[in-house]
Amino acid sequence: MVTGFRRSISLPKPYRPESTPEKSYHVRSTSLPCTSHPLISQLKDHLNILKTWEAEPGSHTSAWLCAGLSRLKNVLDSLDDLLQLTQSQDSLHRQSHFIEKLLEHFLKFVDVYGIFRAVLLALKEEQLAAQVAIRSRRDELKISSYIKARKKMDKEILKLVSVVRDIGREKDYVSVSVSDSDTELVGILREVNLVTVGVSVAVFCGILGSRLTRNWMGLKFWKKKERGDEIREFRDAKMGDLRGLRKREEKEEEKLKIVLRRLEDLEDCIGRMEKESERVFRSLINTRVSLLNILTQ
Repeated sequence: MVTGFRRSISLPKPYRPESTPEKSYHVRSTSLPCTSHPLISQLKDHLNILKTWEAEPGSHTSAWLCAGLSRLKNVLDSLDDLLQLTQSQDSLHRQSHFIEKLLEHFLKFVDVYGIFRAVLLALKEEQLAAQVAIRSRRDELKISSYIKARKKMDKEILKLVSVVRDIGREKDYVSVSVSDSDTELVGILREVNLVTVGVSVAVFCGILGSRLTRNWMGLKFWKKKERGDEIREFRDAKMGDLRGLRKREEKEEEKLKIVLRRLEDLEDCIGRMEKESERVFRSLINTRVSLLNILTQ
């Protein structure tokens, strides 16, 4: 490229028509590319797929929530690949304030998903104990412990919703100024950040139920509307169903079987969500490490 550029400078002053194509070629070669890198296009594709997730049929089931987490992981992994490019690193290294703010947000995301996984694990243990209690001794203490665990889970996840929503509302992050040459990359990073906020809120509120989702996040690709109840597996294994088993007669054995089946469904649901949230958790860590390396290089 350097040799060609010198040839274009050493051209004689008189205008020669045959030299025009050569000069035009070298001007393009020394400027920024006009089209996005393939990894940027790939990341945009993953973002577009994720943006259609909220409106898909069959929403508010564990399968729907797990699909959202899986697609979020694809977005984060694609972003991490993009951050490995030298061009991306050079561009973002000039935006240290922006990267610092993004690192702060990703640290909060990592903490949120770490807590979320711990909450799911604790609930799973209490839920398994409740199944044993109902099948064998019908121990009211264990059933009460499960009911308390559900209440504790709601409180913990409510805190997570608040933390994640605050990330999307931070004005300092939105107002970061960037140069024209870095606009596309920075814009994509902002979009990934907002998508992570939106999916996380959807997952957490899907577990908690409609009472917490009426004031939706308001991201530009999601409509504000009143949501339905919590996902089926959490809704069906309600506390009231277990309370009703404390004074049970033989004629209620059929009801007992239904409750046990619902608890088993909840166990499977928690297992799937635990797996998908762990994958997102690891992708968040990897992406944050890549951002940190850019800032410290």
